[in-house]
Amino acid sequence: MDRNLALEVVRVTEAAALTAAQWMGRGDEVEADAAAVQAMYQLFPDIGFNAQVVLGEGDVDSAPLLYEGEILGTGKGPDIEVALDALEGATSCATGAPNAISVIAIAEHGGFLRCPPRIHMEKVAVGPVGKGVIDLDKPVVENLSALAKAKGVRVENLVVVILDRPRHESLVNELRQLGVRVKLISDGDLAAALATTREESAIDILLGVGGAAQGIIAAAALRCLGGEIQGRFQPRNQDEVRRLRELGIADLRRVYTADEMAPGNVVFAATGVTAGDYLRGVRFFSGGAVTNSVVMRSKTRTVRFMETVHHFTDHPEY
Repeated sequence: MDRNLALEVVRVTEAAALTAAQWMGRGDEVEADAAAVQAMYQLFPDIGFNAQVVLGEGDVDSAPLLYEGEILGTGKGPDIEVALDALEGATSCATGAPNAISVIAIAEHGGFLRCPPRIHMEKVAVGPVGKGVIDLDKPVVENLSALAKAKGVRVENLVVVILDRPRHESLVNELRQLGVRVKLISDGDLAAALATTREESAIDILLGVGGAAQGIIAAAALRCLGGEIQGRFQPRNQDEVRRLRELGIADLRRVYTADEMAPGNVVFAATGVTAGDYLRGVRFFSGGAVTNSVVMRSKTRTVRFMETVHHFTDHPEY
């Protein structure tokens, strides 16, 4: 896979982030997400590959653009699979909360685990120090004790990030009884998974149930960053069980590792929309804006952080 594709896809995440950022704090997550999708979609025809969306904005019946199965690119060049989220953390963008990002991962054929749109996954994610230490099948207290030992700190010193959802009430209570510091986030557990790899984020581990597609995309990034994520599908009804089985996923207790969720030679790119634990958000100035992005490759484990200055008049130019 051509390394120049990395710079092509980060240009696309920048476009989506710049557009979504104009909706930051305006209270309309639907419009913010639609704007990001439209901006991302407009740039794909210029990229020299024959790409198919395998994890996208939904199925063809629910997503008019960037739906799963859609073909993108010039049609010339390598055959590529695309996993994307034009605005991961749409609620965060709408409310001005942290950790909204635009993200794309690409790989050669067979590079991503398939899953139905909007299905959930139980996850645990850690940075490089925690790789080989955590196990989703083990009790939370055992994972935290093992991670604390690997980091040379007390369990009470760890910070656990978790989505603020009613389904996590018992987990949060358990963590607090253990004396662990808990960081609740309203949205954006993909960005939170990435933050476990960055020491200055002060986030040690991600726990809880969130979007499965976001877990698989996070796996692509964590393979590049040397971290680890494990996930187990959490269907909410029999229809979701059926859809998983149609994709060949029959064992609902199976735990997938990062290498199983994103096994291919992957390229990952993300751009911050709102300020977060891993990337800074878009900052506008008179006549332009500054974006903060990351682009990485699993083959070389090269990670590049990019600050880009965009100059435009009436509309952003990418």
